[in-house]
Amino acid sequence: MRFERQSGLFLHHTSLPSPHGIGDLGAGARRFVDFLERADQSLWQFCPLGPTSAELGNSPYQSFSAFAGNPLLVDLRDLGERGYLADDELDPPEGVSEHSVNYGTVAEFKRDRLRSAYERFDEDASDTDREAFAAFREREAGWLDGYALFMALKSHFDGQIWTDWPHEVKTRQPDALEEYRDELADEVGYHEFVQWVFDEQWQALYEYASDAGVQLVGDLPIYVALDSADVWAAPDAFQLTEDNDPAVVAGVPPNPDDSGQRWGNPLYDWETLAENDYDWWIDRLERLFEMVDITRIDHFKGFDEYWAIPADSEDPADGEWRDGPGADFFETVEAELGDLPFFAEDLGFIDETMVSLRDRFEFPGMRVPQYADWCQEGHMYQPMHFPENAVGYTSTHDTDTIVGYYRQLDDRQRDCLHYNLGTDGSEINWDIVEAVWNSNAVVAMTTMQDLLGLGSDARFNLPGSATGNWQWRVTEDGFDADVAERLRQVTDRTIR
Repeated sequence: MRFERQSGLFLHHTSLPSPHGIGDLGAGARRFVDFLERADQSLWQFCPLGPTSAELGNSPYQSFSAFAGNPLLVDLRDLGERGYLADDELDPPEGVSEHSVNYGTVAEFKRDRLRSAYERFDEDASDTDREAFAAFREREAGWLDGYALFMALKSHFDGQIWTDWPHEVKTRQPDALEEYRDELADEVGYHEFVQWVFDEQWQALYEYASDAGVQLVGDLPIYVALDSADVWAAPDAFQLTEDNDPAVVAGVPPNPDDSGQRWGNPLYDWETLAENDYDWWIDRLERLFEMVDITRIDHFKGFDEYWAIPADSEDPADGEWRDGPGADFFETVEAELGDLPFFAEDLGFIDETMVSLRDRFEFPGMRVPQYADWCQEGHMYQPMHFPENAVGYTSTHDTDTIVGYYRQLDDRQRDCLHYNLGTDGSEINWDIVEAVWNSNAVVAMTTMQDLLGLGSDARFNLPGSATGNWQWRVTEDGFDADVAERLRQVTDRTIR
């Protein structure tokens, strides 16, 4: 799929303004769409939307499901307007900030209100809502049945990872599953209800964005969390032992600068998936394509080849490269679902076979100026050398902000940056925005933090750090009309 020359912003939904301590799918999201429209931007990019939890580090990349929506993003005010929450239940919780997310407080607050809403729905829902709920359950049964039962079982077994559940449940013995489905019917119904509410609110937001000329850019982590409904409900899709424990896990090999990484995610059984025409992946992508217009593939390299570490080893060096599904996967998906609206995250894994796979399907790769050597002529991450088939970012969810990055540059690199961009650095955030927007890259992306010129304290995620991530929020004042107008002018000048 070829993209038009265009531009947009990254802002995850948790970062949106709202009165309940975390961004949601309500008024704050629509206000951001209005900001994008005012700034003449056509793309809104965000992290994966799945359910998160403290035990998984609140990371959107470690979710209980690759199909479900995050209950923390449900707009409670909508539930109040529909009569499922009382006015006093919508009062903001104590101990929250408009500048950052306190996940512990927010999770407890939202969980209590979502359960209250479910109880009122169960007692007093209109025929229209009951019919809509039943239609959703039927339409999404392929993933919803497994997810709702998984979450109910997780509560029943006191939050244990599913690999520690009783053997007959861990290995999905039909009689055991049927018994628990009956015993936990109310809990299953609650999780189905929350997903229905999320889906309705998401579709309303999708329509609002579409009407404003804004396309939604989702995120597809190639791997899923071990403690997820995905692995528990579809064990044949993964390389597991007879007891459904991981046989090998994901990571990256050592290089001269480090000792590698052991991510711990279970790896796909690509041979079995290929025999079944990648059915699990087709279902996953079909669901995703219902929710977004474009998708960034995280760790695109894994489709070319992947690093497999024995599950009983903690040392990434014990792994080995294995072939991924390659072109066969994308050809199968394209035949089933049509055009492939993918960006390819190819940072750090630029090799011939990966590039060949990326280019065969014309997926734009990523270019980020923060990885540039400003003193090396023609360096690939300098905006003036971005290729056309690329997505240029000022920053990403994993990098520092531009201002934070600039402040940490050594004198030589800073001087070379000044020379290359013709700037004194006094407005380095706008200098980088203009350079990326002016580049040949078919798509240009920035962040709210960079538009507002914020420093490292506004960084969204620091990989490898266990605290302080995924918390930053923008306030209503951040959607400044002057900032939108300045970005509109840059966009008009660079023909995006």
